[in-house]
Amino acid sequence: MKALWNDKVIAESSETVVIEGNHYFPVEDVKSEFLLNSDHTTFCPWKGEASYYHVAVDGDVNENAAWYYADPKEAAAVIKGRLAFWKGVKIEE
Repeated sequence: MKALWNDKVIAESSETVVIEGNHYFPVEDVKSEFLLNSDHTTFCPWKGEASYYHVAVDGDVNENAAWYYADPKEAAAVIKGRLAFWKGVKIEE
């Protein structure tokens, strides 16, 4: 699977985990040069607290377009060490 934004591949992996329709990419398969830290967080009752990154490509910033669970609840342990994308980031094979 590939995650693309502004015609750049920002993540590519054959090891994604799909939960609730979202592909979670192993962190080692995400190109960190396209990620900027964000202070934004949200809470999911069964996964826990999500932290976010902005996705930045060629000077364009897509705020809070990537998220991860640093310490997911036990029910979501499979997504520890993984990132997912939204807000216009295309996921394709």
